[in-house]
Amino acid sequence: MGVKTYNFKEVILIIEGNHITGFADGTSITVERNSDAFTYQKNVDGGGTRSKSNDNSGRITFSLAQTAAANAILSAIAQLDELTAAGTFVVLIKDNQGRSLHTCETGWIVKAPNAEYGMESSAREWIIETDNLIHFVGGN
Repeated sequence: MGVKTYNFKEVILIIEGNHITGFADGTSITVERNSDAFTYQKNVDGGGTRSKSNDNSGRITFSLAQTAAANAILSAIAQLDELTAAGTFVVLIKDNQGRSLHTCETGWIVKAPNAEYGMESSAREWIIETDNLIHFVGGN
């Protein structure tokens, strides 16, 4: 089998053509569906029904360092959306050393992150929602 290698530097996040960099330490990117793919309802006679959800919406959450230049890009996109409702964008997340791929054609920033200022820099957490997340979790 051999040893596999993971390197976060090989994971790319592109939003509206902008390569996002400057991630905060820790879990930097999380991708998840908003709904289960299937639900199960049991019948009184012991059987059951499996129902497929057609909800392909999802959420992408990532943390940037306070000093990351990408914060300004994302803030501009969020402000444009608030002013014109024209702030949807394409998102691509890919592990270049593996087979994982997450993408959407219509993403939007849920809200601007909280801003904290203290003795040390803090992370800025961005949340993107989409109505149609392509979510493929592959290995390396």
